[in-house]
Amino acid sequence: MGRRTIATFDDLRRLAVALPGAEELTYRGEPWFNVGRKTFALGQRDRTILKLERGHQDFLFEVRPDTFQKFTFGPNVWSYVVLEDLDEAELADLVREAWAMVVPKRISRPVLAQYNPLIPVNAGTQME
Repeated sequence: MGRRTIATFDDLRRLAVALPGAEELTYRGEPWFNVGRKTFALGQRDRTILKLERGHQDFLFEVRPDTFQKFTFGPNVWSYVVLEDLDEAELADLVREAWAMVVPKRISRPVLAQYNPLIPVNAGTQME
């Protein structure tokens, strides 16, 4: 069995900026990861926040409450994530999920399909 590598914010940074259109910005002294004007991940006072799919994050809040907690602002709910509880592979999946929440499906599908063959690359526009 391989050794588990604990995820770090530097891992998040590397994974996030490698995604198409993603860039790191600084807002009020904190790192934010955006595609255009849409944020998908950020650091805030030594915490990490990800924009995950609503059903998935609700599931994570329930089954892993020590690792995933609600971050609410206005009508939006994002996820506080304890990076030290993740390995790099799980963090990579979560960063791709967060990124996919802010880009058009025609952009995200080919990237996500590289990691999950069940995701259709050319599903047409009916799903957008």
